[in-house]
Amino acid sequence: MNRRIITLFALLIAGVVILILPLSARAEVETYMIDKVHSMANFKIRHLFSKVSGTFSDVTGTIWIDRDNLEASKVEATINVFSVDTNHKKRDNHLLSKDFFDVEKFAIMRFVSTSVEATGKNEGFMYGELTIHGVTRSVKLPFKVLGFGPDPWGGYRTGFEAGTVIKRNDYGINYGLGEGQGGAVGNDVEITLLIEGIKLGPDGAPFRVQ
Repeated sequence: MNRRIITLFALLIAGVVILILPLSARAEVETYMIDKVHSMANFKIRHLFSKVSGTFSDVTGTIWIDRDNLEASKVEATINVFSVDTNHKKRDNHLLSKDFFDVEKFAIMRFVSTSVEATGKNEGFMYGELTIHGVTRSVKLPFKVLGFGPDPWGGYRTGFEAGTVIKRNDYGINYGLGEGQGGAVGNDVEITLLIEGIKLGPDGAPFRVQ
């Protein structure tokens, strides 16, 4: 085999490798820290004949996302129950009491994803375990990835929106339910999660855009 044939053979092998690599290489799983300054868990619940809304403003956790394969993504998040705000201090204090969240015993709500079902490039369903009031239940959260890009401070961010409806008596929060208690407060709680994430580098520090 002369030198020209060897060279052509090497070029052919290199071309095949270049074609195969994009198909076989695994996409990077990016890590994002939830930015609690720009993230919140909102809720609505019936009160008598209307609805009351509120927010938990202290949301923390980590998101691991594979943009090319959402089903390889996962989330772990916690909510500080003390951060509840319904624009009425007396009502907030009642929610923190033993009648509702019993925050002295159960100060944290927690969500840990178990799987993701992609229904499109940037949306799908996230399945996981939600712990409230010391009770853990399986939930299904429809979600959307709202985008990725640099921020004004030299970092890189992403945004998500998710929501679901849970029944509070599934978590042992029964105050106001039943005929003997007047049924003043509904059982269904509508939850909307608005999450902004800060990308982290391999060293765990915020990623800096070059």
